[in-house]
Amino acid sequence: MLSLMGVHTHHEYDWVSRLADLRRGDTVRAAAHRETADRLAAKLGPGATVVDIGSGAGGMAAQLALALKSRGGGRIVLVDAVPELLTAAGEHVRSTLADDSVQVDTVLSDAASPTLSSAVPAADLVWASFVVHHLRDQQEGITQLVGLLAPGGWLALAEGGLGTQCVPWDLGIGAPGLADRLQAARKQWFAKMRAEIPGSTRLPVGWTTALTNAGLTDVTSFSYLVDHPAPLSDDVRAAAVEWFGFVARVSTDWLSKEDTDAIEHLLDPADPAYIGARDDLFYLAADTVNLGRRA
Repeated sequence: MLSLMGVHTHHEYDWVSRLADLRRGDTVRAAAHRETADRLAAKLGPGATVVDIGSGAGGMAAQLALALKSRGGGRIVLVDAVPELLTAAGEHVRSTLADDSVQVDTVLSDAASPTLSSAVPAADLVWASFVVHHLRDQQEGITQLVGLLAPGGWLALAEGGLGTQCVPWDLGIGAPGLADRLQAARKQWFAKMRAEIPGSTRLPVGWTTALTNAGLTDVTSFSYLVDHPAPLSDDVRAAAVEWFGFVARVSTDWLSKEDTDAIEHLLDPADPAYIGARDDLFYLAADTVNLGRRA
């Protein structure tokens, strides 16, 4: 998650109050994360050490721990800068394992800290999900993460993909195509967010090239699909509404009044147009994992 990385840590976020949302998001992605964790663990030897940078509520860390368990054990280290999240994530991973087949450690640290490499063991796999794009200098941040790897270790960055969709093209209120306009506006918000990071440096290459530039070999990528078709369970429905609300909030400055008026109706639980009451709500996302190995 985004709760670390030095110069841009989203301190304005109340991560403790968002724990339920983070856990819901982990539930939505649990199957995809387990498949991804198994795919990554297959590259590791017995007793491997995995470091999860920005562990959030611990959802992916739990899946990585289960993948290590299925391969005979190992060690997983959770790193986050928010104490309450770190505690909750550690408890979640341990309860998911239900035994001591995998050693679970937590490290309270900013991932940009120059002392992090001495606070965590050399890793056979470093996992960082949607963290690096919040750094002042993303290339420098990747190089720092490479420094956490043992020789032959893998860095896996979940960055990029096709985004998330959850509503039909025509919602019956406002102009059709609101979801597409929201996605375009969100990209403008993201560009502004990047530009406003103090000392922000652009990364004018793709993630795989950035991994190569950091000295990694065997660089590749793959994408995983999060697919929950209608009708949705209560948890996935709540996650879809939360996602739509988040994108709407950050996109306001780039939308027309017609669109913002429609969104007000769509996010009002008392309104007949409320998206949370629709039986055609869905949740579809494609995220990309970028991989490279330290020679």
